[in-house]
Amino acid sequence: MALNIVTFPQCKDMEILAEILKGGADKVKEAGAIIVGGHTVDDDEPKYGLSVMGIIHPSRILSNSNAKEGDVLILTKPIGTGIINTAIKGEIAGKDEIAEAVKYMSMLNKYAAEIAEKYPINSCTDITGFGLAGHAYEMAKGSNVTIRILSSNIKYINGAVEYAKMGLIPAGTYRNRNYLKDKYKFNAKEEYILDLVFDPQTSGGLLFSLPEKEANKLLNELNDNGIDAFIVGYVERLCEYYIIID
Repeated sequence: MALNIVTFPQCKDMEILAEILKGGADKVKEAGAIIVGGHTVDDDEPKYGLSVMGIIHPSRILSNSNAKEGDVLILTKPIGTGIINTAIKGEIAGKDEIAEAVKYMSMLNKYAAEIAEKYPINSCTDITGFGLAGHAYEMAKGSNVTIRILSSNIKYINGAVEYAKMGLIPAGTYRNRNYLKDKYKFNAKEEYILDLVFDPQTSGGLLFSLPEKEANKLLNELNDNGIDAFIVGYVERLCEYYIIID
């Protein structure tokens, strides 16, 4: 079940608020849950979120601290929402770029998770505010391994690379990079790659760690079901760094 958490200015059109609440309700219903109430606060800036509670059988829980040496890492959504949202605020993002970002931000991870239940997933996390590198670091540290990210394999939301090259970087990216400044090794040639892998995501995809022999089967099934998943890296024996970005 879920509770709406809303801030909204009284001077704004209440029809906008109604559409926001409808969008939230539609996604909660799609997820198989219900909204049982909520809280609203008068504020200058509209904000919307959900407080979600639920029960799960212990055997279905996937942790972010059990990745194994030799595992393959699969990510289920392209990255770049933080950069695209920054471009939207700067009023330079194109309609197609906005539409693609909204498509992925509004796509539930439910479907990828349901497919993955059939596979021997060792570890899983979702990619959100700490970016791909930040959440991969949490997995690597918790599992006592090194994660190698293959930047050439990463899929990006349309426009994200171009805006990163222009320097349209959200403040959260710099905080993420600074927090892990001694924990990663950067081997890629282009500096903008670093901004992309630390880009804070809104409703990012799932990062699965699973044995190599099962990885292509999972990847193919995800792709066959309309999920733009891709192999993003590998799990290695722990070395000097938790994260290596090639």
